[in-house]
Amino acid sequence: MTYEQALAYIGTISARGSKPGLERIRTLMDGLGNVQNKLKFIHIAGTNGKGSTSCMLSNILIQAGYKTGLFISPFIIRFNERMQINGEHIPDDKLAEIVERVKAVADTMPDGATEFELITAAAFLWFAEESCDIVVLETGLGGRLDATNIIENNECAVITNIGIDHTDYLGNTLAEIAYEKACIIKEGCPVVAYVSDKEAMDVIRNYAAAAYRQPCRYFEPRFDAITPLSSDLTGQSFRYPHTPTEYHIRLLGEHQLRNAAVVLTTVDVLKDRGWKIPQEAVVKGLAAAQWPARFELLCKDPIVFVDGAHNMQGVESLRKAVEDYLSGRRIVCLTGVLADKDWQHMMTVLQSFASDFITVTPDSPRALQNTELAAYLSADGKWVQAADSVEQGMTLALERAKETDSVVVACGSLYMASEIREYFGRNV
Repeated sequence: MTYEQALAYIGTISARGSKPGLERIRTLMDGLGNVQNKLKFIHIAGTNGKGSTSCMLSNILIQAGYKTGLFISPFIIRFNERMQINGEHIPDDKLAEIVERVKAVADTMPDGATEFELITAAAFLWFAEESCDIVVLETGLGGRLDATNIIENNECAVITNIGIDHTDYLGNTLAEIAYEKACIIKEGCPVVAYVSDKEAMDVIRNYAAAAYRQPCRYFEPRFDAITPLSSDLTGQSFRYPHTPTEYHIRLLGEHQLRNAAVVLTTVDVLKDRGWKIPQEAVVKGLAAAQWPARFELLCKDPIVFVDGAHNMQGVESLRKAVEDYLSGRRIVCLTGVLADKDWQHMMTVLQSFASDFITVTPDSPRALQNTELAAYLSADGKWVQAADSVEQGMTLALERAKETDSVVVACGSLYMASEIREYFGRNV
């Protein structure tokens, strides 16, 4: 199997859609020798902040000298981003080899396997064969029935902020969604949780206290102990908690300081469990962390940001970042959304800070059409233009920004982020 054949095979499986449940992944991993049981994990669930948190933790562990696996979803530029060791994406030939071996087992299963299950199994196989010391493992959807939840050796469960999303699978309230995510907590596994909603936090706290015979140790980061020191378009510096150490992160936005506090709390938990993580590794790891499409500055003339905000919580964080970094500037918003999201309320948030809109159709069968989105936004009296492609949309956004002395903010779907970043790699 070639790399191209491996991706084509995964693509054909994706047509089956998502089917929550652990039966298929258990069967698949049984056929692969349950190699995941050779590994140790930090398991991360949440609606927003999983990727940034995973990236920062992974970088710190690498700086501490551990061979560190990282499993994320979705990818932004190339599929290989989804599984990494020490910051290096899986090589094309190795991915092809691993997928072929996973396929051989999946083809014997009566019910087959979903795309995410295949990718998860491939990652477990690669991490185990490369003898990773620890794997930072991001859930795909929810937690309880997510394929990643087959793991046993969980050094720490981390739950980032929770919002209303994927209600057809996870529930209609924050409390219901919080329960689904709390189910990544294993017996004897400490928990670090950052959830802004009290009811959702109570669900996680109660699960940690009562799900097993011995309560799991539960930790919340102290956001009141974050001391911001400086912030500009290149990053931000802060102290946490009340120590003389100054940390710097390249990730922008107040919410990233909270994510960093989650990371630092998790590092303390890991140290308590015997992991040797020098303070120098923490400082260097945070400073090295970069995460694409998280209020990412792509161009300075005119200023262009791309953000992966694709739900209400995401666009609220984006609004706060715009207020903090772009106060007083006119905003041109390039946006496209998926039709199954709460996109009307998302647009209400975007309309609160953007003056002009250019709409596109993300590359997804679930996408809302650009013309429908444009018609919706036009009803509010905004300047709106529909573009036939992301490339055309960005060209129009740049032209409008130069005409009106504006800043471009692109958001609404991670499916757009790759094309937007490639646009600047190709044309600027």
